[in-house]
Amino acid sequence: MNKAQYYSSVMDIDAKVYEIVEETHNAIKDRFDEFEETAQYNQARILNAFQKHQVGLRHFSGTSGYGYGDDGRDVLDKVYSEVFGSEDALVRPHWVSGTHVLSDGLFALLRPGDMMLSVTGRPYDTLNEVIGISGQTSGSLKDWGVLYDEIPLAGNGTVDHDRIKNKLSDQRIKVVFIQRSRGYSQRDPLSVNDIGTLVRLVKGIRKDVLVMVDNCYCEFTEDKEPPSVGVDLAVGSLIKNPGGGIAPTGAYAAGTSHAVELVAKRLTSPGIGREVGSYQAGYTSFYQGLFLSPHIVEQALKGAVLFARLFEDLGYRVSPGSNGKRYDIVQSIEFKTDKELIAFCQAIQSASPVDGHAVPYPWDMPGYEHKVIMAAGTFVQGASIELSADAPIREPYIAYLQGGLTYSHVKIAALRVLTRLKTEGFIKL
Repeated sequence: MNKAQYYSSVMDIDAKVYEIVEETHNAIKDRFDEFEETAQYNQARILNAFQKHQVGLRHFSGTSGYGYGDDGRDVLDKVYSEVFGSEDALVRPHWVSGTHVLSDGLFALLRPGDMMLSVTGRPYDTLNEVIGISGQTSGSLKDWGVLYDEIPLAGNGTVDHDRIKNKLSDQRIKVVFIQRSRGYSQRDPLSVNDIGTLVRLVKGIRKDVLVMVDNCYCEFTEDKEPPSVGVDLAVGSLIKNPGGGIAPTGAYAAGTSHAVELVAKRLTSPGIGREVGSYQAGYTSFYQGLFLSPHIVEQALKGAVLFARLFEDLGYRVSPGSNGKRYDIVQSIEFKTDKELIAFCQAIQSASPVDGHAVPYPWDMPGYEHKVIMAAGTFVQGASIELSADAPIREPYIAYLQGGLTYSHVKIAALRVLTRLKTEGFIKL
């Protein structure tokens, strides 16, 4: 039995689909060089940080109770600070998600009467209740007297610099918030250079305003991170890019010493800050996950380009295009109907190593305004650096594909997806 026969007879892959995916793979291979170059450079930076801070086996051991003198925890902070180009960093398993660290960051930097200004339009859905834009406002920033305003993106999908200049005359603004990734939208993510331009714009007008970045899905897609261009605080989840598919939980906050100190007081309490916080399971997965993350991000980016090219060729609207710049690991694909969108996500689930037998359906997920379907058969529950796809069930019907620990797995998933869509009559090959 040859390879094509195996895919056909054992995995029920359509023969024409197999042929198309192989042809597409060969057509896009030249794009892989840039991802490999970035991964190698980031690998070198992480290796240097490990060696500079003399990471050893003793740093992997866990602690209990208050965690006083937890050297593994404290050196991990220093490694992240080095890699992210920041003055300081906190890396903690106690943060349960990206939304959690975003919430702590906002509550740490803002006070009653202050205003948060989002300059990349409406933030990702799960922040709406944190801010108090929609849903329950009890415990939100709004409930604590923090004000909110936003600037929609300009007509071409870019940040509106002129409107930012005008808004900054409002002395209540204390935090300018930037969502780097696309979230549930079709806009392009921001590059680190784009963010640097925004920082210079803001600080040139108001030095007292703090710039905070939601860095989720974007780490190591470039050769530097937002703190290196003057961002006061950048935060993200460890079950996305920087955890390398190994970190079991947690998040990080990296930025200026002042901002990180404020976050530490929010994480625990004033007077205690970063000095406590044990983790008895140990820190091996956090160190090793960070070490592997440049390679894992490279694999995810290759897989995203494959899906972009496949669906471009089938006439679908995708963002970014297969030749587009990549500043996050997310690939969006727009479908004609909700049924087609659901079939796509269910096919991704069927290609998963964990819970591949399960069938996802849209449901009222906490923190989201619309029903959401999520395909994520992952080793770490909900880890977006592993191959996953999710979508709010609203028009336009867009699936957001991300992750992939290996390019080979993403390629196999593409075989499953196209076979499913062809079988159900959504595509013709």
